[in-house]
Amino acid sequence: MNANSHTAIVSDLSTERAPMSSLRKTSLVAGLLYLLTFVSIPTLALYGSIHQPNYIVSPGPDTAAIFGGILEIIVALAGIGTAVTLYPLLRKQHEGVALGFVASRVLEASTIFTGVAFLLSVVTLRQSGAGTDALITSHALVALYDRIFLLGQSFMPVVNALLLGSLLYQSRLVPRVLPLIGFVGAALLVAGDIAIMFGLIGQHAPSTALAAIPIALWEFSLGIYLTIKGFKPSPLTARQHVGMHI
Repeated sequence: MNANSHTAIVSDLSTERAPMSSLRKTSLVAGLLYLLTFVSIPTLALYGSIHQPNYIVSPGPDTAAIFGGILEIIVALAGIGTAVTLYPLLRKQHEGVALGFVASRVLEASTIFTGVAFLLSVVTLRQSGAGTDALITSHALVALYDRIFLLGQSFMPVVNALLLGSLLYQSRLVPRVLPLIGFVGAALLVAGDIAIMFGLIGQHAPSTALAAIPIALWEFSLGIYLTIKGFKPSPLTARQHVGMHI
């Protein structure tokens, strides 16, 4: 083996063993956290029984409702994690908007925790054998969950999309088509929320689910892109590299 071949092999090995850059770690963690926020999809089925009028007096296990609550808690924490992970980079684009994104994620998580507390209270009443005397209370708690879901997990994603989408669109950290999907999804979702508030459509109607698809596509696509591809080269990443070498 000549010296040039040996040097080439050593160079290849050093490249393979090179540590992951700080920017790549940030994009990977943020992407995985975004994908983790989709673990709550099964709650659509898991919460089916607790929305039944006679759930509190009906027989059967409470496992589905409890498991659904755990999934929602995971989503709340993952949502905060996405904002905290991206903040150090995004604040270089606009610190106020980046901080607003963190705040909106925290507020969203707070509503999720509150909603879970409402449903777990229904489970507690059922397990304690409250019976028909607690029917009205259980219905009220489920209604509160539905309304806080509308605010926290339907309206707040609109705010998140506008804040994060504007930062990513301006910084070009990802293809601009992704935040554009977020903007379109935000408009459709807020229109659906308003329609629900005025009683034009039901909160659990198929049309309501359709209005949420574009915003879900935005978040899922962003998670996939950040996980697989990472950030695109941009003035923002260039400044990050300069800061790392100073």
